[in-house]
Parts: sequence; C-alpha cells; structure tokens
Amino acid sequence: MENTFARFGLAGEPGADEFWAAAGAPASVPAGDGWVTLFLWRGSPATIDFESWSEPVPLRRWGDTDCWYAEVAMPARLRVTYQMRTEDAVHADPLNPDGAGGDRSIAATPDAPAQPHWPAVGPADVLPLPRTRLRWTGGRLGGRRTVRVHPAGGGGPVVLLLDGDDWLYLHPAMTAFDAAVARGEMPAVTLVFVPVQAREAEFGCRPELWEAIRDELLPLVAGSGVPADPDRLVVAGQSLGGLSALYAALEFPDLVSHVACQSASFWWTPEAASQADPMGGPVGGAVAARLRERPDLSGLRVAFDVGEHETRMLPHCELVETLTEQAGATVRVARSASGHDRAGWRHALLRDVAWALA
Repeated sequence: MENTFARFGLAGEPGADEFWAAAGAPASVPAGDGWVTLFLWRGSPATIDFESWSEPVPLRRWGDTDCWYAEVAMPARLRVTYQMRTEDAVHADPLNPDGAGGDRSIAATPDAPAQPHWPAVGPADVLPLPRTRLRWTGGRLGGRRTVRVHPAGGGGPVVLLLDGDDWLYLHPAMTAFDAAVARGEMPAVTLVFVPVQAREAEFGCRPELWEAIRDELLPLVAGSGVPADPDRLVVAGQSLGGLSALYAALEFPDLVSHVACQSASFWWTPEAASQADPMGGPVGGAVAARLRERPDLSGLRVAFDVGEHETRMLPHCELVETLTEQAGATVRVARSASGHDRAGWRHALLRDVAWALA
C-alpha cells in the first residue's frame, strides 16, 4: 500500500496537507505496452467518466482519509477528456490545469503527441471570443443563431468550423489558429464558427444545411466587413460534422472542394439512429453507397483523420477513405492518439486545414 503513490512521484501521507500540496495532474508510469495513470480526488466518493474511451471508473478511498484515487490502465498514445462525477454533479479535475470548458479535464499519456498551439485552459478560465458576431435568423433552417467570425492573421480563405460553439467555448480554436498562422504553419484564414441546433437532423445527409450556408450564411460573412475569401472555402467537421462535410463535397462540389474530416460518422444511414447498434449497419453507410456510384471527385482535396483507439469506427472510415481516393480525390489519411474525442482531434484540425489549403 505504501508504494501506491510513491511510484507516481508522490511522497507523504495520503490525505495530509503536504500530500495534497504536491498532488497534481494525472501521472503515468509504464506498464507493459501502455501506461498506468493515477487520478486523485479530494473529498467525497466519485467516479471518473471518460469520453468515448472507457467505461466509468470508480475511485477508491485511501483508508479513512479524504483521498480518493484510481489507477487506470491506458494504452500507448492516448489523449482523453474526462470528468469527475459525484453524487449530485460533474466536475473538472481541480488538480489538472488542462481542461475543456468548466466541467471537463484532459489527460494524456507521456507518449501522446504534443499539441503546441493549444494552451492549457483551466475550468475557471474564460476563452477569448471573436469580436465579430453575425445574427443568422430564419431561412431554411429556422430559428436564430449567433455566428462568430475571426480573421486569423488578418483573414483569408474561409474555414467553416462545424460544431462551432465547441471550438469557441470548450477548446480555444481561435488562439490555436492564430498561433499556427503566426508560426507560418498555415496561411491567414477567416474562421467562421458555425453553430448547430439539432446535430442529427442538420448533419445527416440532407441538403438544407448546405443550401442555407451557400445562400444565407456566406453572404452574411461577405457583408460583415471581415476580410474573407469564400472562393477558397475549407469545411472542417468532426463526428456527424465530418459526415456532413464530405456529404457537402459530394452533393455541392461547386461550393465545397476542400475538406478536413476528423472521426467522421461514416456508419450513418437514414435508419441507423433508430437501430440498437447504429454502427452495426453497412460498412461506410450512406456515403460509401454514394461513392460506389463513382462520382468525379478529381477537384476534391480531403484530409481524413480518426482516433486510433476508435476500433468500431475504423472499418467505416477506412472504406470511405479508399472509395474517395478511387473516385479521383486528393486524399490525406492520418490517425490521432485518441478515441472519439475532440481533445484528440485538435492537432489534426490545424494540420489538415493547412494541408487542404496547400
């Protein structure tokens, strides 16, 4: 028992003030082909909820102290979002300075690739927001949305970030793009943070969203006074957003010819959401069926990325990647050190937008 914390570099009596003064973010030690990572929590009983990687892990209490802990086996190369769940709420890990919004934290194994342009954001931090706000109302989608626009490096080709609110409020995309542009890793771009109100309805393979973007949103951006080049448009999407991005390239080729997809939901079919196992249907889903019709994609440049720990997503993504290339597109394929998790997609987002514009 006395070596449980010592091997993670923690000395002192668990639960003592000196122990807590030295405690910090999750720490990992090698174990076989992967790692064992120590998570700590002070106070009441709690469970670790991981995002799309593991089942919840209950914490154990150290004797009768206020120290609760878990030693979690992790594979090599993993970055994962997690929360501490108590009886009545979920919390960010107060010992971890790297978070995502007010109630999530991010852990990474020592061999996970660095994400140099993404600053650590604590649960109390308020992310900077773009100054330009556009009101997108009515039209094909109905409702009222606030769209933020940011000219990174002074502005340039338009980059549509689907699920834009996540990139505004959970992950500091504006800061990261500014840093990448400043380092010369991508050209100046104009970021358009596209909010979504009903993900399954809007990101399913339907034309309404892209008709509205073409006919309503992009004219709003053009009239905003922010420097922007909509003729060099990149669409970046994750999960169902990635599905929608490639759908747009297939069905609106005059609008979308540069795409960055992370962990796209290529298992999707119109019937999938009502199935007990949505991923258990035809490999590649509706997009693969469309690609088998051999559309001419010679004008498309698309980067695919998926988490290397997303074992059930991989067959769907691999088939769509192959069929897209066979249809004539210029394709880039990579794998991120993550599961189905935005924390793992962050590096791919910057890298693949830069590649799409090269």
